[in-house]
Amino acid sequence: MNAIIQPQPLIDPDHNFSHSADTLRQLAGEMLQYAKQQGATACAAEVSDGFGQAVTVRNGEVETIEYNRDKGLSVSVFIGQRRGNASTSDFSAQAVRDTVDAALSIARYTASDDCAGLPEQSMLATEFPDLDLYHPWKLDVEQGIELARECEQAAYARDKRISNSEGATVNVHEAHFVYANSLGFIGGFPTSRHSISCAVIAGKNDTMQRDYWYSEARNAVEMLKVEEIGRIAAERALRRLKSRKLGTMQVPVLFEAPVAASLIGHFVGAVSGGSLYRKSSFLLDRLGKQVFSKNIRIEDVPDIPRGLASGAFDEEGVKTQRRAIIEDGVLQGYFLGSYSARKLGMKTTGNAGGNHNLIIRPGKLNFDGLLKKMGRGLVVTELLGQGVNHVTGDYSRGAAGFWVENGEIQYPVEEITIAGNLKEMYRHIAAVGNDVLVQGSRQCGSILVENMTVAGQ
Repeated sequence: MNAIIQPQPLIDPDHNFSHSADTLRQLAGEMLQYAKQQGATACAAEVSDGFGQAVTVRNGEVETIEYNRDKGLSVSVFIGQRRGNASTSDFSAQAVRDTVDAALSIARYTASDDCAGLPEQSMLATEFPDLDLYHPWKLDVEQGIELARECEQAAYARDKRISNSEGATVNVHEAHFVYANSLGFIGGFPTSRHSISCAVIAGKNDTMQRDYWYSEARNAVEMLKVEEIGRIAAERALRRLKSRKLGTMQVPVLFEAPVAASLIGHFVGAVSGGSLYRKSSFLLDRLGKQVFSKNIRIEDVPDIPRGLASGAFDEEGVKTQRRAIIEDGVLQGYFLGSYSARKLGMKTTGNAGGNHNLIIRPGKLNFDGLLKKMGRGLVVTELLGQGVNHVTGDYSRGAAGFWVENGEIQYPVEEITIAGNLKEMYRHIAAVGNDVLVQGSRQCGSILVENMTVAGQ
């Protein structure tokens, strides 16, 4: 049915939030002004206000209803190159002054750091294009319950072997913020992020298997229909029934799109400023060198309309820009904020706060095409544990998925471990699929790695 998800007219955000954008700007300005009066040589402030609603239904009954309104302000002050930071959720005038005083007190007792300070003024954003990031979803609790029930019912209706449910959840979130600093920068915008998820169990007793699916978007109309989310969750659980174990072997491994993004996440961590200047990265001193196989291109794209990680400026007000991070497998740039850039003797890349929409160029093959290219090997659909050494790149994770022969899935497998080293895994990516999945900031299709160790019984 899904009739509840309808486009909403553009609404002035000030009518939706507890505090208007002008109020947020005023509070930020007051913090900066007071900090300067009290001796700060430089300062930055952020003020935010938002709300959310989440409804979970399990086996047709309402399990939880959550509603929250969040607000907060934080200030960073500099006395020379000594930094202090403090925050509060109290917007009263006295609380604002107390928060600034606390930050100043911290700064006075902090050691001087020659890399501390605001970004260079020339790096700050001066243009603020509308990236269409705010789409309110007028969904009351009763409507949320109805959608969650429809989602869960769709899973049960898919097959009688769906024996239980961990619930379906409908989540609405809206917020806005203002960031300002003593260099004269001030900017902010409203955002929304909505999601629907469903997790179900197939089989009974010792043969039970669990899986889930979800969809999220800035605009609710761009999410999958609840019936489809429930159906996919059910099918993913059903296909895992009668799982087997494998022996130990060396085979190609195909990471399904939902888990392939985690491989890119490890790469982002390795080429981010904090890991680099602390020398805790397996990709130290690799700028301008081959890191991935030559068929890989990765781009950081901050200006995608309605993108889940879009923004005209980063957490320091620095202008964001499209950049090729990997070109023909070669590392072209890092992810740096102003502090980590100074530690490395470089310039900020506008990535204070992390990557933006990270796009891995899709290949020509769909998922079935990747199976045929692999021929014989393992498809990974779930990863377990945290067995990744970010200093050496050693990779060992529990996994579940499917065994493949002659380019076709034969049966599900579980209780196995896949192992390798990320430096070698990246350089031996045989193909990236065109089955691109958008469920966060890192967008990629399934990834086929030429050879890994699979350990089972």
